[in-house]
Amino acid sequence: MYKIILVPLDGSKRAEAILTHIEDLSQRYDAKVIFLFVEEEINLFEYSDAVPMQELLKKRKLLRDETEAYLKKLKELLHNKGIRAETRIALGPIVKEIIKTAADENADLVAMASHGRGGLARTFYGSVAAGVLQRIDRPLLLIRSREMD
Repeated sequence: MYKIILVPLDGSKRAEAILTHIEDLSQRYDAKVIFLFVEEEINLFEYSDAVPMQELLKKRKLLRDETEAYLKKLKELLHNKGIRAETRIALGPIVKEIIKTAADENADLVAMASHGRGGLARTFYGSVAAGVLQRIDRPLLLIRSREMD
Protein backbone atom coordinates (compact mmCIF):
# COMPACT_ATOMS: atom_id res chain seq x y z
CA MET A 1 0.00 0.00 0.00
CA TYR A 2 2.69 2.50 1.01
CA LYS A 3 6.09 2.32 -0.66
CA ILE A 4 7.44 5.78 0.25
CA ILE A 5 6.58 7.63 3.44
CA LEU A 6 7.64 11.27 3.81
CA VAL A 7 8.20 12.36 7.41
CA PRO A 8 8.70 16.11 7.94
CA LEU A 9 10.50 16.89 11.20
CA ASP A 10 11.58 20.07 12.93
CA GLY A 11 13.98 18.64 15.52
CA SER A 12 11.47 18.71 18.39
CA LYS A 13 10.36 15.78 20.54
CA ARG A 14 6.78 16.67 19.65
CA ALA A 15 7.48 16.17 15.95
CA GLU A 16 9.22 12.88 16.73
CA ALA A 17 5.99 11.48 18.22
CA ILE A 18 5.27 10.21 14.69
CA LEU A 19 8.31 7.91 14.68
CA THR A 20 6.74 4.87 16.38
CA HIS A 21 3.83 5.01 13.94
CA ILE A 22 6.23 5.26 11.01
CA GLU A 23 8.31 2.32 12.17
CA ASP A 24 5.20 0.13 12.29
CA LEU A 25 3.89 1.27 8.90
CA SER A 26 7.24 1.01 7.14
CA GLN A 27 7.85 -2.52 8.47
CA ARG A 28 4.30 -3.63 7.65
CA TYR A 29 4.46 -2.36 4.05
CA ASP A 30 8.23 -2.60 3.48
CA ALA A 31 8.17 1.13 2.77
CA LYS A 32 11.09 3.49 2.51
CA VAL A 33 11.04 6.44 4.91
CA ILE A 34 12.26 9.86 3.83
CA PHE A 35 12.96 12.28 6.66
CA LEU A 36 12.55 15.92 5.61
CA PHE A 37 13.81 18.97 7.45
CA VAL A 38 12.84 22.34 5.99
CA GLU A 39 15.05 25.34 6.69
CA GLU A 40 13.33 28.66 6.31
CA GLU A 41 15.12 31.21 4.17
CA ILE A 42 16.89 34.06 5.92
CA ASN A 43 15.13 37.38 5.54
CA LEU A 44 18.04 39.82 5.39
CA PHE A 45 15.71 42.73 6.04
CA GLU A 46 15.26 41.45 9.59
CA TYR A 47 18.91 42.07 10.35
CA SER A 48 20.59 45.40 10.88
CA ASP A 49 23.68 46.43 8.96
CA ALA A 50 25.66 45.64 12.13
CA VAL A 51 25.41 41.88 11.50
CA PRO A 52 28.28 40.86 9.22
CA MET A 53 27.31 38.59 6.35
CA GLN A 54 30.17 36.19 7.17
CA GLU A 55 28.80 35.73 10.68
CA LEU A 56 25.35 35.03 9.29
CA LEU A 57 26.71 32.47 6.81
CA LYS A 58 28.79 30.81 9.52
CA LYS A 59 25.73 30.48 11.75
CA ARG A 60 23.74 29.06 8.82
CA LYS A 61 26.45 26.45 8.16
CA LEU A 62 26.52 25.44 11.83
CA LEU A 63 22.74 24.98 11.80
CA ARG A 64 22.98 22.92 8.60
CA ASP A 65 25.66 20.68 10.14
CA GLU A 66 23.48 20.15 13.22
CA THR A 67 20.49 19.32 11.04
CA GLU A 68 22.49 16.81 8.99
CA ALA A 69 23.75 15.12 12.18
CA TYR A 70 20.19 14.97 13.56
CA LEU A 71 18.81 13.40 10.39
CA LYS A 72 21.73 10.97 10.14
CA LYS A 73 21.01 9.76 13.69
CA LEU A 74 17.34 9.12 12.85
CA LYS A 75 18.27 7.38 9.61
CA GLU A 76 20.69 5.07 11.44
CA LEU A 77 18.05 4.34 14.10
CA LEU A 78 15.70 3.05 11.40
CA HIS A 79 18.46 1.22 9.53
CA ASN A 80 19.25 -0.66 12.74
CA LYS A 81 15.62 -1.85 12.75
CA GLY A 82 15.84 -3.02 9.14
CA ILE A 83 13.97 -0.03 7.71
CA ARG A 84 15.16 1.76 4.59
CA ALA A 85 15.53 5.47 5.27
CA GLU A 86 16.84 8.55 3.50
CA THR A 87 17.12 12.20 4.43
CA ARG A 88 16.37 15.47 2.68
CA ILE A 89 16.91 19.09 3.63
CA ALA A 90 14.90 21.74 1.81
CA LEU A 91 15.12 25.51 1.90
CA GLY A 92 12.01 27.64 1.68
CA PRO A 93 8.51 28.06 3.10
CA ILE A 94 7.80 24.97 5.22
CA VAL A 95 4.37 23.94 3.92
CA LYS A 96 5.34 24.57 0.31
CA GLU A 97 8.54 22.51 0.64
CA ILE A 98 6.74 19.59 2.32
CA ILE A 99 4.23 19.44 -0.51
CA LYS A 100 6.92 19.87 -3.18
CA THR A 101 9.10 17.13 -1.68
CA ALA A 102 6.12 14.78 -1.42
CA ALA A 103 5.49 15.28 -5.14
CA ASP A 104 9.18 15.11 -6.14
CA GLU A 105 9.72 11.88 -4.18
CA ASN A 106 6.35 10.43 -5.25
CA ALA A 107 5.50 9.78 -1.59
CA ASP A 108 2.49 7.56 -1.00
CA LEU A 109 1.97 9.00 2.48
CA VAL A 110 3.03 12.11 4.37
CA ALA A 111 3.16 11.42 8.11
CA MET A 112 3.70 14.10 10.71
CA ALA A 113 2.84 15.18 14.21
CA SER A 114 0.74 18.21 14.91
CA HIS A 115 2.07 20.26 17.77
CA GLY A 116 -1.46 20.76 18.99
CA ARG A 117 -1.28 24.53 19.25
CA GLY A 118 -4.64 26.18 19.36
CA GLY A 119 -6.17 29.58 19.94
CA LEU A 120 -3.83 32.55 20.06
CA ALA A 121 -0.63 30.51 19.62
CA ARG A 122 -2.00 29.07 16.39
CA THR A 123 -2.90 32.54 15.16
CA PHE A 124 0.62 33.85 15.75
CA TYR A 125 2.61 30.78 14.73
CA GLY A 126 0.30 29.35 12.10
CA SER A 127 -0.06 25.64 11.71
CA VAL A 128 2.17 23.64 9.44
CA ALA A 129 -0.10 20.63 9.83
CA ALA A 130 -3.19 22.64 8.89
CA GLY A 131 -1.37 24.17 5.92
CA VAL A 132 -0.29 20.75 4.65
CA LEU A 133 -3.76 19.30 5.24
CA GLN A 134 -5.36 22.06 3.14
CA ARG A 135 -2.95 21.68 0.21
CA ILE A 136 -1.76 18.07 0.05
CA ASP A 137 -2.84 15.85 -2.83
CA ARG A 138 -2.05 12.50 -1.20
CA PRO A 139 -2.79 10.63 2.03
CA LEU A 140 -1.75 12.43 5.21
CA LEU A 141 -1.31 10.84 8.63
CA LEU A 142 -1.44 13.36 11.48
CA ILE A 143 -0.65 12.44 15.06
CA ARG A 144 -1.40 14.97 17.80
CA SER A 145 1.46 15.48 20.25
CA ARG A 146 1.00 17.92 23.10
CA GLU A 147 2.71 16.91 26.31
CA MET A 148 6.30 16.64 25.09
CA ASP A 149 9.42 18.86 24.91
